[in-house]
Amino acid sequence: MNSLDPLAARLRALPPSCGPVRLVAVDGHAGSGKSTFAARLSDALGAAPVLHLDDLASHEELFDWTGRLRSGVTGPLSRGECARFAPYDWTRRRFGPALYELPPAPVVLMEGVGAGRRALRPFLAHLFWMDLSAARSWRRGRERDGTEQSAFWDGWTAAEARHFSSDPSRPFADTLVRQGREGYEWRPGLRTTA
Repeated sequence: MNSLDPLAARLRALPPSCGPVRLVAVDGHAGSGKSTFAARLSDALGAAPVLHLDDLASHEELFDWTGRLRSGVTGPLSRGECARFAPYDWTRRRFGPALYELPPAPVVLMEGVGAGRRALRPFLAHLFWMDLSAARSWRRGRERDGTEQSAFWDGWTAAEARHFSSDPSRPFADTLVRQGREGYEWRPGLRTTA
C-alpha cells in the first residue's frame, strides 16, 4: 500500500472545485519537495495529471503567470475542456511552440511556488503546503541545481520572499506535509484548525 493512499482517497471524495475537476495545489518554498510529493501523490491517484507551474513562469515573470494559468488552464478546466498551454523552456528562455495538454480528470494536481496564491484559492479543492523552512528548502534547491545556478538562486530567493510576504499560502493550507525517512507525514493546516 502506498503511504499516500489515504490522502488520495480523501481527495477523490472532495466535491469538484474547477468545473468537473478537483484542482489540488502543492505549494511550498523552492526546494521543499513539491515536485516529488506531487509525483507520488499522482501515482496514488492512478496517474492523475500534474501541472508544473515552472511551465507557466519565465525568467522575466517568476510569479506573474496567473493570467496564463487562467486562460490556458483553469478557464478550460472549469468548462470541462482540455487545458492547453505552451510550456516555458528555461534553457532557451522562451515559451515553446508545442502545446501541452492537460485533461479535465477527476483530480488534477498543480505544483509550484505560489500554487496556493490568493487568485487561485477559489478554484482549489485542497491546498497542501510542504512544511520545510525557507532556509532548508533553498539549501536543498541549491545543492540539487549546483553552483552554475547560484546567480539564479540569489535572485529567486529574494523574489520568492517578496511573493510570500505579500501573498502567503501557508496560512490557507488544508494540509501541512513533511517528508520523513519512510514516506510522508501530514497534519491539518492552519485553515483547517482555525
